[in-house]
Amino acid sequence: MKSFANVRNLTLVTFILLVAQTGWSQCKEFKWPEDKAKAEEQMAIYDDARKQKNYRAAVPGIQWFLKNAPNWNTKLYIDGAEVYAGLATAEKDPAKRQVLVDSLMWLYDQRIAICNDEVNVLNRKASHSAAFNGQNKEKTADVLKLFDRVFEISGNNVTEGNLDAYMKIVFANFALLKNLSEDDVMSRYDKLEGVIDAKVKVAEGKMKAAEGKPAELDKLNAEITRLKGIKSGADDTLVKMVNVDCDFVKNKLEPKFRQTPNDPVLAKKIFGFMLVGKCTDDPLWTETGEVLLKTSPEKDYGIAKNLGVKYLSRDEDSKALAKFNEALTVAKTPSEKSETMIYIGTVQAKQGNKSAARESFRGAASTDPSNKEAWEKIGDLYANSMPDCKKLESQAQDRLIFIAAYEMYAKAGASSKMANVKEQFPSKEDIFLYNWKVGEVKSTGCWIGEAVALRTRD
Repeated sequence: MKSFANVRNLTLVTFILLVAQTGWSQCKEFKWPEDKAKAEEQMAIYDDARKQKNYRAAVPGIQWFLKNAPNWNTKLYIDGAEVYAGLATAEKDPAKRQVLVDSLMWLYDQRIAICNDEVNVLNRKASHSAAFNGQNKEKTADVLKLFDRVFEISGNNVTEGNLDAYMKIVFANFALLKNLSEDDVMSRYDKLEGVIDAKVKVAEGKMKAAEGKPAELDKLNAEITRLKGIKSGADDTLVKMVNVDCDFVKNKLEPKFRQTPNDPVLAKKIFGFMLVGKCTDDPLWTETGEVLLKTSPEKDYGIAKNLGVKYLSRDEDSKALAKFNEALTVAKTPSEKSETMIYIGTVQAKQGNKSAARESFRGAASTDPSNKEAWEKIGDLYANSMPDCKKLESQAQDRLIFIAAYEMYAKAGASSKMANVKEQFPSKEDIFLYNWKVGEVKSTGCWIGEAVALRTRD
């Protein structure tokens, strides 16, 4: 680091002359200085040291180029960043380490000044800035300012690593400097969420084009998983700074929603916060969920299903059934489809349409054979049908429905319910009166219409 400040001054002068002569450059082509032989010698020495990770030995060559050929090629700044980052990582003395980090940051600034490419370079600078200065109380405000600039100029092209670091840097400012209000935090959270959502949408769009390409699909699935993980981590960090409980939603966000009731971004935020805050009983939650379903180009299975569950708990059966049917149309896996069919059957049973409910439960069982709940639900239908089916002419005949229920519970593996309904089987005396024998096949009649092998409870 010999006289690095002098190198900085000399490079600035060189830059001014360069701009005057050539204007902006991308540094893509090699522009050798007049003494090319000397430059090639310096490059060979520093590059060999860099490749061997002998970063201190590479410094003199890097500095020579910064002084004599700052617009030589982008390689100078890429290599320089590697060298100074490596030195800073290895340095144990905090003061010396900070000098190296400052030099690294300066290199990024020089690369932008001489080679342009601001979006790419600032994303790289932000990444190193977060790693080296993020927890430095004297620097963390500058790091946040840098990240704000990165999000401003990058649009949805912020690098994945910087997405992960953004809320951590926000939290560092909040905790170390106490320089951010809740609104300051939320505005940055909103930016981050918007970029993540955009990236997920792009990846999901690519998945359609990648059908039949397992490797590409695996890569895209991994990307979506990472992005959602970053979003989850940002949510966890947010709640350390902002109390996103029901009061927060009602006081801070609902007034904004009333002004722009069809804003899907705000609706999504409210919907998610209320779900986490367990305040979904408030009508605002279902209201924002409906906005999301209405405004989203692709219906969201989870939202439709959860709205259906909430409407069902409020005894708004018609609304619940509509949402479950909506969820069924967008369910992607056998598990999702089966789960939704069970919800549909539950509503139908509640409405008294037991035959339709049974068909829904059967559909759930055939769609996902591992979902044993479907058979248990049919067993419940049968076991609870005595008031509808009893004729009071023969206990033996009336009690056949419990045998049918038992068989459904057996398919579900619901042993306790099997034991309960077995107690309701006909007795030996009941079947003797009709000259029936154990094992004979009898029809339950009624809407159930099952043929069952006769059993007794004793």
